[in-house]
Amino acid sequence: MPAFFARREGGRAVIEGRDARHLARSLRARRGQEIDVIDPAGFMLTVRLEHVTAERVEGTIVAEREHRPEPATHVTIAIANLPAPALELALSRCTEAGAWAFSVFGADRSVGRGDKLQRWGTICRESSMLAGRLHVPEVSAASSLDAVVGAAANPVMLHRDAPERLADVALTPDVTLLIGPEGGWTERELELAEVQATLGPRNMRADTAALVALAVVLSARA
Repeated sequence: MPAFFARREGGRAVIEGRDARHLARSLRARRGQEIDVIDPAGFMLTVRLEHVTAERVEGTIVAEREHRPEPATHVTIAIANLPAPALELALSRCTEAGAWAFSVFGADRSVGRGDKLQRWGTICRESSMLAGRLHVPEVSAASSLDAVVGAAANPVMLHRDAPERLADVALTPDVTLLIGPEGGWTERELELAEVQATLGPRNMRADTAALVALAVVLSARA
């Protein structure tokens, strides 16, 4: 069962809205059951449920422990708009692994169209709860790679033929990884990024490249 976000009221925790419905209906939570609840102040709480309805779940905090799961490095994943299954997989898996934020943009060769910020945000929130994170990554949309590069903190473009490995690039505490579409970057887009890095000679799907690149950066800065 995932950990849940809740409002702490003294020695009690209150869960309302969508999460309460999920607990009461889908997970069939019952009075007396103990669940994990995330306190954004940096604690994982054990809560014994006393009141369970689809509108409100409430219980007593019976234990708490320090919980510091967030990486020190803030990595934003700027990813080309992909077909929905691939994009949603990238959002969920990278959230679980520790991405700080996402920017979904229209690349020259993007197949996906439009933005679904509400759905994307829901995916990230559910993945954060599954991973027991304190932070839910924000998802924004950008019209093009040009817009992303213009606003990004220390952008690094992932490109298979780049001369330097991502693991060898000197990175700042905040970095934006640029992940292209399945069809690859155009020559015009390649000229936009001053820093480029490779994950090696193998072809990867865009959603795979996003997760691998994130893992490389976070492990290098752990």
